[in-house]
Amino acid sequence: MEIDIVPADNKLPVARAYSLSIVIKSFKGRKDVEVHLFRPTWDAAEEKLYDWNALMGDLLAPDLEVSLESCRRVVLEAFTEEERDQLVTYLKDRYQDRLAAIRSCSLNFPIPLGLVALSELAEGKDSGFVNFDKVLNFPLPFAVRGFFDLSQHRPLLEGAE
Repeated sequence: MEIDIVPADNKLPVARAYSLSIVIKSFKGRKDVEVHLFRPTWDAAEEKLYDWNALMGDLLAPDLEVSLESCRRVVLEAFTEEERDQLVTYLKDRYQDRLAAIRSCSLNFPIPLGLVALSELAEGKDSGFVNFDKVLNFPLPFAVRGFFDLSQHRPLLEGAE
C-alpha cells in the first residue's frame, strides 16, 4: 500500500486543514476506486472560531453562483493533523489488504469561492458515500464519511460495462 502524506509547505492559517483520500483496490465492481474522506459533523461553535474573510479567496470562475456556507464546509469537513494521523493509522490497520493507497495533503488557502463541500454532493447511480463511522467497532472519536464516483474508474473485468 502506498502512503503519501504531503506536509504543508507553509504555515497554515487553521489547524483544520488536511484532506485525505484512499484508493480501494476493488469496490462495487470497479478497480482502484478513489474515495475522498471528510468529517460530516462538527461542533457548531467551531464555525465561529474562524475568520472566514481571511480563509476565503477569489471566485473560481466569473459569474459563478457561490454558497458561502458550502465554502465554509470545505474547511469544516477537513481534518486536523492529529485526526489525519489517527485516521491513517486506523485505515492501515483495518483495511491494509484492501487499499492501494492513502493520500493526504493540506488545503490551499485561501479557499477559492465556488468549491462545493463533499457532504453536499449528490448520491446517484454511480456515486455515493461510505459511512466509515457506522462500521462495527469504529474506534475514532469523530465521524468519517467518504465520497466516491464509480464512473471515474475502470470495471474489474474489461468489457463488463
